[in-house]
Amino acid sequence: MSIITLTTDFGLKDHFVGALKGKIITEHPQAQIFDISHNVDLFNISEASYIISAAYNSFPKQTVHIIGVDSERTPENKHIAMQWNDHYFICADNGILSILTQKIVPQKIVEINVHDRFPEGTSDMEVFVKVACHLSKGGVMSVIGREISSLKTINELQAIVASDFSSIKGAVVYIDHFGNCVTNISQKMIQDTAKGRSFEVKFGTKTIRSIHKSYSDFKVTDKFTLKDFEGERLALFNEADFLEIAIYKSNPSTVGSATSLLGLKFRDTVTIQFT
Repeated sequence: MSIITLTTDFGLKDHFVGALKGKIITEHPQAQIFDISHNVDLFNISEASYIISAAYNSFPKQTVHIIGVDSERTPENKHIAMQWNDHYFICADNGILSILTQKIVPQKIVEINVHDRFPEGTSDMEVFVKVACHLSKGGVMSVIGREISSLKTINELQAIVASDFSSIKGAVVYIDHFGNCVTNISQKMIQDTAKGRSFEVKFGTKTIRSIHKSYSDFKVTDKFTLKDFEGERLALFNEADFLEIAIYKSNPSTVGSATSLLGLKFRDTVTIQFT
């Protein structure tokens, strides 16, 4: 099975996504193409990094993931292909794979160096398509690049544990369609640092003292139904294992959301305080 996924900031108004799929099918007619997202904020590598880390594991091993966000090849941002957890990722070396490489060491990374084999004027995404189809057909990485040992990282995607282990300082790295705010603090990081201690989630002047198991994890009684808890703030670990701050039954267009009601924005600081 040859699967290629697409994560870009291209949007859907223009022809770019359709043309990209056409190039893949022309090169590899047997490929199955899946969209992860084309609505990443423009050039927002933090958001793209979170989205791909949250979605990749839903696909079978050997899936090839093209990430077209801030993908222009420059002296600072080389093109790379990475084999990681038996998946392949193709993107620019701009820090976009930081979340993944914090969790598991890559199996192999190559700097793509086949650009001189293409006609003058070939776009970055055409190179990505060629590499993706090569890997999807079972081709080896050594054919499309030279092996390298490390990637760029971006600090804003890395939560920091205090030297005395009293706290973890992270940030909002993604705001979803519901206005829920996802941080870069994982459940494992909290558990490893807590060592059994309790903790509070702090942001701005606000504090959340408990973690919900789900969005509707409220104590329902004869007097209080779930309807009564609509609009309540909560924190939970989402499906990608990251701490998320949300509003129960939020709707950004009507009642508001975590970002509007709690004042949380992209890159705002969120702290785990151990007690």
